Amino acid sequence: MKNTNIIPIASDHAGYDAKELVKKILEELEYTPVDYGTHNANSVDYPDFASEVSNLINRGDYDQGILICGSGQGMCMTANKFENVRAALVWSVDIAELSRAHNNANILCLPGRFLSEDDLKSIVQNWLEAEFEGGRHGRRVEKIHKANENQKQD
Repeated sequence: MKNTNIIPIASDHAGYDAKELVKKILEELEYTPVDYGTHNANSVDYPDFASEVSNLINRGDYDQGILICGSGQGMCMTANKFENVRAALVWSVDIAELSRAHNNANILCLPGRFLSEDDLKSIVQNWLEAEFEGGRHGRRVEKIHKANENQKQD
C-alpha cells in the first residue's frame, strides 16, 4: 500500500533554492518529501531529474510528485512524456486548484525563478488539498490516456 503522505521531489540547478523551500513547506503540511536531486546549485540537465520522479509516478509508486526548474517548462515537458503522468505547470493558486480539480494532475511543476516563498506555500498547499471533480472532467482525462494509446497504434 502506498503512503500518500510521501512526495517525491526534484529540481535542476535553477529550481534548487525553491525545492529546498518546498521541502520545508511539505514538512509543515505533514508530508514527507523524498529528494531525488539535484543536491546543489551546480548546472545539471533537468530531464535527468524530471525522468526520475516521473518514472516513479508512472509506475504507481507514488500518487503525486513535484518538479521544479527555472521556468517549470522543461520539467513539465519531460514529465508529460510518461504515459501515466499528467504534469501541470503551475504559477498561481487558481491554476493549482484547477489542475487537480479538472485535470487530475499528478505532478506539480513549478517555475522556481518566478515564485516567492509565500507563492510556493499557497500553491503547494492548495494543489495538495484540491480534489479531482470527476464527471465530465473524468471523461476528458480518459481521452488524454486514449490519445497515448492511439499514438502507439499509428
